[in-house]
Parts: sequence; structure tokens; C-alpha cells
Amino acid sequence: MNKVTNVVIAGLGGQGVVTFSDMLAMAAFNAGHDVKQSELHGMSQRGGSVSSDVRFGPTVLSPMVPAGEADYLVVLESTQVEVNRGLLKPDGCLLTPELIPEGALRNKKSLNVAMLGALSAVLEIPEPVWLDAVHAKLAAKLHKVNDQAFALGREAGAALSRPTPSAED
Repeated sequence: MNKVTNVVIAGLGGQGVVTFSDMLAMAAFNAGHDVKQSELHGMSQRGGSVSSDVRFGPTVLSPMVPAGEADYLVVLESTQVEVNRGLLKPDGCLLTPELIPEGALRNKKSLNVAMLGALSAVLEIPEPVWLDAVHAKLAAKLHKVNDQAFALGREAGAALSRPTPSAED
């Protein structure tokens, strides 16, 4: 079967949902996967809901994660958990900001990178590929603080479970 990994990233405008999505898509592509990505912007400039779907695997036909089929739901704002829970499959993995110890980030704007690190701990993409994607997307002056955020998230994500990837439609 053609196994596809479905990830939904949700949060509020200004939290880096789209940046997270871009880094995830780049890492998956650079690891040799076919990748499809889509974004849904609400009132993103005013702190409204923003979500993005990233699907990757040997062959991906559609960019949208069907309801109830997300292997991973990554939420950057806790208020978005219930709004998006219906996208997660029954044995899927929910990643929330509570994974990252309060006060552990040197810069709270790095939460998206810390959550990417948590997700990276359960996906079979080598760590250097992840860091290359982070560095490609962010300015060089931000690399050090985001490398630390990524490492913190990766450590926090080590205890997460891996759902079985979905079959492509």
C-alpha cells in the first residue's frame, strides 16, 4: 500500500503556522517524499484561526487531509484543540503547546520550531534534514535560538506515540 503521513498544523495568526508547515514540507521533500501542502487562513492578521495540511509519502494525490484522517494534529494554541480535533484519526497523535515546559523557550516566538522538534521525534526523517529546513526558512541571526527550541521540542516529543500512516486515496 501507498502509505501517506497526514499532518495538520493549527494555531492563530502570527504564531508561525505557515512557517511550521513550510519547514515540515521542506524536510519531507528533502528526505525523498512526495509532498502536498495546503493552507487555510482565517482572520490571520487579527489573531484568527490558521491551519495548514501537509501530506507526504511515496505518492500523494491530494493536498487536503480528509476529516478524521490526520495522523498528527499539531496545535500551537490550546484554544484550537477542540476546533480541529475532528481532523485527527482515532489513533492519531495530538501535540499541544503543553509539551514544551513553560518558561523553557528563550524566545516564545520559537514555539513553532519547538513543536516542529517534537513532531520530528516521531517521524522518520533524519535530524540534520530538519535543521536544514529550519535554517533555510529562518534568518541566520535566528538559527541559534531556534536550534535550541528545536532540540527542546525534540526531547519533549521523544515520549510520543506513532500512529499508523494512512493509505492514499
